[in-house]
Order: sequence, then C-alpha cells, then structure tokens
Amino acid sequence: MAINISEDEKARHPYYTIMDLRGDDLSNELSRWSRYDLIEWLSWNDRNGVYRDEDSLREFDQIISREEALEIMIRQITEA
Repeated sequence: MAINISEDEKARHPYYTIMDLRGDDLSNELSRWSRYDLIEWLSWNDRNGVYRDEDSLREFDQIISREEALEIMIRQITEA
C-alpha cells in the first residue's frame, strides 16, 4: 500500500529534510544522531535492508555499528 505524502509534509519531516543536505551540513547533522536514530532512518529508507539488531543477528550473526550505519546512510543520501 502506497502512502501519499504532500510536499508540505515532506518539507517538515526530518527523515525527508536530511536527504536535502550534503557535505559538511550533512556530516554536522548526522554527528548528532545516535546509532539507534541512524538505524531507524535506514530501516525507514530501505525496507528490504537488514539494519535492526534482531535482523542483523539472525542474518549475519552481528549487529551494525554506528560507523557502518553512518557510512551507509551517507551513501544512500548522496547517491539518491
């Protein structure tokens, strides 16, 4: 089921607004995000990805580190 979100709603939602940042602005914003916040965004952005601890443990026998989550998130944003 697709959910339609207006441009106004996107402009106010932090998960969308972060996607407009680049370079130092993106790095500075994400430096304040916790590992949990990064994983929540990754799970929201890529519903087929394996980011949550329980899924990562089951699939890879380890959890994703904050640094890995940060690297993946930056790549997903900058390559979009």
